[in-house]
Amino acid sequence: MANLKYIREDIQNIAEAIVAVLGIDVTIVDDDLTRVAGTGIYLEKIGEKISGYSAFNKCLIEQIEIIIDDPSCNDICNECSNSGDCKEFAEVCCPIISEGVTYGVIGLIAFTEEQAKVIKNNKDVLMNFLGKMADLISNKIKAQVKAYELELEKKKLETLVNGIDKAIVSIDVDGNIDKYNLKFKKVFNLENNINGKNIFKLLEFIKKPSRDNFKKEKSHSFNYKLDGYELKGIYNINEIILKKELKGYVIDFIDNKDAIKNYNKINKDYSITLENIIGNSSIINSVKKEALIASKSTSTVLITGESGTGKELFARAIHNHSNRCENPFVAVNCAAIPDNLLESELFGYEEGAFTGAKKGGKLGKFEIANKGTIFLDEIGDMSLHLQAKLLRVLQEKELNKIGAKSNKFIDVRIIAATNKDLEKMVLKGTFREDLYYRLNVIPISLPNLRQRKDDIPDLIDFMIKEYSRKLEKHVTGIDKNVLDVMLEYKWPGNIRELQNIIEYGVNMSIGEIITLDVIPNKLKNVELEEVLVQNDKIRTLEELEKAEIIKALHKYKDYKKDKELVAKALGISRATLYRKLEKYKIISK
Repeated sequence: MANLKYIREDIQNIAEAIVAVLGIDVTIVDDDLTRVAGTGIYLEKIGEKISGYSAFNKCLIEQIEIIIDDPSCNDICNECSNSGDCKEFAEVCCPIISEGVTYGVIGLIAFTEEQAKVIKNNKDVLMNFLGKMADLISNKIKAQVKAYELELEKKKLETLVNGIDKAIVSIDVDGNIDKYNLKFKKVFNLENNINGKNIFKLLEFIKKPSRDNFKKEKSHSFNYKLDGYELKGIYNINEIILKKELKGYVIDFIDNKDAIKNYNKINKDYSITLENIIGNSSIINSVKKEALIASKSTSTVLITGESGTGKELFARAIHNHSNRCENPFVAVNCAAIPDNLLESELFGYEEGAFTGAKKGGKLGKFEIANKGTIFLDEIGDMSLHLQAKLLRVLQEKELNKIGAKSNKFIDVRIIAATNKDLEKMVLKGTFREDLYYRLNVIPISLPNLRQRKDDIPDLIDFMIKEYSRKLEKHVTGIDKNVLDVMLEYKWPGNIRELQNIIEYGVNMSIGEIITLDVIPNKLKNVELEEVLVQNDKIRTLEELEKAEIIKALHKYKDYKKDKELVAKALGISRATLYRKLEKYKIISK
């Protein structure tokens, strides 16, 4: 990095000072033997490179001072390409050394006999003088290196701070701003240069910290409003201590919306795309195509399907394929939150809106999801009152917070989901017809697991790998008989039920394969019933007997005296029933 070219102006001034004192022309070269300064005839040759066979080169390489008072008989001059046509009467070379490294050479050139006499008669004085000039240049290099290093460190810190996805500002003990990153200005909608401005006046919610209670007041919540712009979050304040003396503070800010966005990034479901949703059956591929088309739109999507079919998974995938994917995805289960709390959860409230309202108010899920997507799961469980407020958000793109004096514009894409028949609910008057049509702009119906049995082997394989890893078990697959049973099962709980069965199987397996003996009893009995009863092939009397026993066990499984009822229904004694159960190896509770 360090080079004489960077301090060329200083070096030229030194060269001119030398010639003013000695009356002898000066040329200064760098470590590449390129002239960086000169006087007299060398002034016009700055930038040119001198011969490698010269006193300058020897001085540079060997770090020695050289005096040539008679070029005609000097060994160095004899090797020079201009030895037969040399116009120099004498020459002096002094290396410029800093920290053991040679950065260049100062040369005095005598072009007259008078100048040569000065050199011959004052060798020691000249060399001492040139040595001091070389030291002066050396110090200039050190200063340049230090300035460069400081500039580099400054640039590194500036890049580092600006690269942090968090607003940061540093202030002195009185609150005057001295440093800040770009995020700070962006987050608080600040314009122009704010250096020197007082943070306590600029952001009035920040209170000057007290040394007495600083430790316990390190983190604070804030509510910032400016010309209709509102921001809520947390700020942390840290002391700057130098030699046990307080010099100022560094404050960082966490925006609630950024916190949600970052949570989505690290959440395992954040990266869900349509491509990595398990399944290649024709029906699921058709749904994936519909979802991909829907992701490119801003219209509302209504996802319908039985419980456990993966409605939230598809909602996240649609969001992640959209141009809103870098913004928040906020999921709300409308059935899991009491109706009296759901309104404040969705729309938020202002400070003092009701008794017990949190100081500073509360951001609703719609505000948090601004510029992103909100997923309203189990929308069919929403009350008619909240349906009316939701309809206004859809129609007007405005949010009416509890206790607010005016509405607030928001830009949120809504994806709703339900396992209920909303059309029937509309006919019964339990769901608003106008809201239904606003939600059902892009309908996506998810198939149940019975409709996509071709996907079951792939789903099982994926789940076994996932649960084996989580549970630290070495289970690699399932027995063929177990697969046959699972392919015949009706799966009322869909994929969620399949997950439950696989997790149970992985937990209970001793070996690497999930076998029939580690499948829940209720599943095996129901499955055998499906296999034996619904299959239309001709069966033996024993098979029929076994099927009827299983059918009876299944019918009375929830009764307290189930075995007694089963035996009575089959027309046999309880003792006979137990013999039959052992004979056919039927496992019952």
